[in-house]
Amino acid sequence: MKYTEEISNKLNKLLIKNYDAEKGYIDAYKNVESNDLKMFFKRRASERSDFAKELRTEILQYGEIPEDSGSFKGTMHRNWMNLKATFTSNDDEAILEEAIRGEEASLEEYNDLLTEKNLPPTIDSLIAKHRNAIQASINTEKAKLELVS
Repeated sequence: MKYTEEISNKLNKLLIKNYDAEKGYIDAYKNVESNDLKMFFKRRASERSDFAKELRTEILQYGEIPEDSGSFKGTMHRNWMNLKATFTSNDDEAILEEAIRGEEASLEEYNDLLTEKNLPPTIDSLIAKHRNAIQASINTEKAKLELVS
């Protein structure tokens, strides 16, 4: 496997994760009652859309083909989020808990990629920027969870 193909494969994994997160946040936006949470989830969906655009650009710069949709696992997680919200008494709390779970999984993937020693500096800084934003999102979601629980 060529160096550029190896890097684009890793970036494509993150790209898929961001597609999944964006769709998850859109679903969360539709299912929460609180206007504050609606706006929060809408901003997170937009942020993840921006992350996906940035990753697509990097993949294309390496002459590779970016993925164009999310994963089956992401679809299943969103369906679980919707089902759980339907059957719980505090929908906003359940949705926040699932959002945190999804973000922590994303954070792991970003952390794994940041341990790679062979990434070009531009990709390394992009991944670090995304990772820091995801960590900030987790912190905010945990704070909001304390307020609704």
